[in-house]
Amino acid sequence: QNMLEELLIHKPDDPIQFMINHLKQNNDDAPRICVLGPPASGKTTVAMWLCKHLDAVRISQETLLSKEILALTKETKAYKERKQKIPNALWANLIQERLSNVDCIKQGWILEGFPENQEQAWMLQSSGIIPRHVVVLYAPDTVLIERNSGKRLDPFTEAVYHTTFDWPTDPLVQQRLVKPEDLSEEQLSKKLLEYHRNFPEVFQTYQKVLKSINADQPSVDVLSQVLTYVQTRHRSAAPFTPRILFCGPPGSGRSLQAALVAQKYGVVDICCGQLLKEAIADNRKLGELIKPYVDNGYPVPDNLVMKILAERLNALDCMTSGWVLHGFPRDVEQGEELQKSHIIPN
Repeated sequence: QNMLEELLIHKPDDPIQFMINHLKQNNDDAPRICVLGPPASGKTTVAMWLCKHLDAVRISQETLLSKEILALTKETKAYKERKQKIPNALWANLIQERLSNVDCIKQGWILEGFPENQEQAWMLQSSGIIPRHVVVLYAPDTVLIERNSGKRLDPFTEAVYHTTFDWPTDPLVQQRLVKPEDLSEEQLSKKLLEYHRNFPEVFQTYQKVLKSINADQPSVDVLSQVLTYVQTRHRSAAPFTPRILFCGPPGSGRSLQAALVAQKYGVVDICCGQLLKEAIADNRKLGELIKPYVDNGYPVPDNLVMKILAERLNALDCMTSGWVLHGFPRDVEQGEELQKSHIIPN
């Protein structure tokens, strides 16, 4: 899927060679994650923890300006030194240049705090930078303002701590913590206002791969929820016909659940017992064969059940809309009969 996305974006003159190069160079299992959120929501803590856990490369605006020596770094720094706003296009090009390095391709990347607005998101997409997972941290503004005042930075590890919520236990770490050149409460309020104005459009851009996580809870819980999400695989956009099988003991609610699933997703509800009754009522040849068994309370032979079932599941409505089956199979032999008839639930 990733290779097809790249093909559509780059439209190479030689698509076969492009695909060969992609398979040689790219690691499609490598993480491609954006960690977004308002100021003081804990983006750096989450991004650093993910990098350590997933062995990925962390990219932030700070690392791009202070640690990297890229072709566009000098130009970007010049804007910052003049206290001018760095253009969106320059940020996007700088990030594209960094993400094209071998370590990001092989290990994957965690992009922290970017994109900040829809224009930046579109520029990343047009450059072929498409995250697989977007994590958005959120918390009430009052909590964020309080967090900002107690923020402390470890200059050695770049880890972020807090005087109230997350104070390190190591005395050596405590001694070297410094108060970062953070925003005043007034500046932070302006930043939060700008974030709330821009974020709905970013949300819209990434809504299919985005997960919002409450940052106003213990950091262990936040990190656990983030990790659970980034380790999920999104369902392919390829056409999909559901073939669902409900199993369970009598009274477990199979019929009810099947009816609810059929109603919600527009699939065909197939009850094996009901199917047999309908076959008898229709006076079909197969119905005449199974009627004596039903009338005398004997189980209908598997080969007859399979014929009726296969005929129904191969009907046009089941083939196009999908189906949910319950009441069959009841044992291993019946399950094997289903597979032999190429009726395989997905």
